[in-house]
Amino acid sequence: MPTPPPGPTSVTLTAPGLRVDLLSTGAAIARVELTDGHGDGPVDVVLGHADLADYGRVRDFQGATIGRVANRIDAGRFRLGDRPVEVPPDPDEPHALHGGPEGFDQREWALVEATDDRATWSLTSPDGDQGFPGEVEVEVRYAVTPGRLTVEHRATTAAPTPVSLTNHSYWNLDGEGAGDILDHTLQVDADTYLPVRPDQIPTGEVRDVSGSPFDLRRPVVLGEALAVDDEQLEIGQGYDHHLVVPGGGLRRHAVLVGGSGRRMEVWSDRPGLQVYAGAHFDGTVTGPRGVAYGPRAGIALETQAFPDAVNQPHFPSVVLEPGQTYASTTEWRFG
Repeated sequence: MPTPPPGPTSVTLTAPGLRVDLLSTGAAIARVELTDGHGDGPVDVVLGHADLADYGRVRDFQGATIGRVANRIDAGRFRLGDRPVEVPPDPDEPHALHGGPEGFDQREWALVEATDDRATWSLTSPDGDQGFPGEVEVEVRYAVTPGRLTVEHRATTAAPTPVSLTNHSYWNLDGEGAGDILDHTLQVDADTYLPVRPDQIPTGEVRDVSGSPFDLRRPVVLGEALAVDDEQLEIGQGYDHHLVVPGGGLRRHAVLVGGSGRRMEVWSDRPGLQVYAGAHFDGTVTGPRGVAYGPRAGIALETQAFPDAVNQPHFPSVVLEPGQTYASTTEWRFG
């Protein structure tokens, strides 16, 4: 495998009306610039850091590849067959989050190839990495075409181990630094969602969205939906929940529309979508335009497997076996 570079490397992909900047730290999306007639000029619709070095210093997952296991693992503990596995907890909570404190988002990835419209990054995760067994080889492949950005995740393993990868970009379709996303509308093609305990671990129930703020089958204004008095919204400080998208294969998961009218569809072959409405932004992170991000500065729409699936046997398994290839595709379609 290619040797990772000593410091951040950036790559720019272009297609008519679309520019995407990628970064070796976390194999991250650092910029998605659209020229689409909805503004006076090109608009960057993904949140980022003003200083590229902050992608490795500030762990807020912006634009990053998440692994080995996206989302939370209860107490960082699970069993793999007869073997107990323990992943270090997140510094701010009692559970493992997004692959452990030194997850894939913190790594320098190696650039395998890059052209004007596509790039591939690779990473070797050694046996015992963050407590996970088995050496895992990972690739992240980005490509652009007019109005579309695609990411493909690939992984193989030398021993049975859980693998659940995602991208953790925050979106503001009016432009990063343009304010909050409360005037955006969101639609998610999900009939059920996973309610969580007060510590944000799924209860195990797969609950019908009907009659709840999680019924996003028709577009809702985020500010109105987040203002609803609901126990689950209180736990997550708004949306921080997994919505289950029925069906299989590449299918539409969500539609986000900004106050500007700019539209993005999220398509994926993953089981569902973690919707996180950016409650944690508190003005301490400054974006590329020099604007500090306040609450709801962006929304994350993370295509992924069920959270804590390693501890909940009735959830679809995320264990990858030797000889298998983990493969997933997500597309962001702009209009």
